[in-house]
Amino acid sequence: MSHEQPDRLVLSARDVHFDWSRTPLHWVPGEPFATHIINVMHLLLPEGERWFVKVFQQALPLIRDAELREQVIGFVGQEAVHAESHQGAQEHLRAQGIDPDPYVRQVEWMFARILGDRDLDARGQRAWLVERLAYVAAVEHVTAFLGQWILDARGLDRAGADPTMLDLLRWHGAEEVEHRSVAFDLYTHVDSSYLRRLRAMVIVGPVLVLLWVRGLKHLLRADPELGGRVRPRWRDVSRGARKGLLPSYGQLLRKMATFFRRSYHPSQEGSTAQAVAYLATSPAARAAEH
Repeated sequence: MSHEQPDRLVLSARDVHFDWSRTPLHWVPGEPFATHIINVMHLLLPEGERWFVKVFQQALPLIRDAELREQVIGFVGQEAVHAESHQGAQEHLRAQGIDPDPYVRQVEWMFARILGDRDLDARGQRAWLVERLAYVAAVEHVTAFLGQWILDARGLDRAGADPTMLDLLRWHGAEEVEHRSVAFDLYTHVDSSYLRRLRAMVIVGPVLVLLWVRGLKHLLRADPELGGRVRPRWRDVSRGARKGLLPSYGQLLRKMATFFRRSYHPSQEGSTAQAVAYLATSPAARAAEH
């Protein structure tokens, strides 16, 4: 894949909307496991992206570079729309008979109590903000990988995946690729510690896996069409990956490892040109322009 990039983009939020009235519960036909492992995003991301926005807004006074400040403001706008769009998909799950609240409450607790603001002195507040910026940079490395993966995932098209859900995922994925450098650039702007960056991914990686597994278990148990009969198995991910419906373990591990290179920068990964091309054709993004 080519990583040639056009000139630096001016990031802006797109006021997208999605009509879920024709989207079935199992939007990958005959594949409830693949459907729900991707559906975890709708439960996890809204609160997570609202947290991103809050952390970045707190970091704005630390930014001394006008261009980076503009990029951060654009990032904040895009992440806010992502949160609302996945909230809409979450409500669609609720309308289909899945109650997301037990899992969502756990996610809300984590972001509010473990990752939320703390009563610290000025020095402690700055250190805690920098730590959280490192976490966001680590998460954004993962979401940029997933964004590029969904843009390339022709297996979902071959499987007859619902076009509205695919557009949500690819619009979001394209914007993740589009703004993939912002969180890393902001972190390195306020703190250049390589060891802190490594520690952030060592924490973030396992936590994301745990949250994803818990979310998948909840969705499979709550699915009214499955009656609790389907349980997650590690080999089901490999099966989905062989069909092109999910990223493989190998793809994910290799991509996570790139974050540990001292010379790493997000611009080395993914294709801005491909992301921009999708955004030019996305039904939701095109509708938002009119």
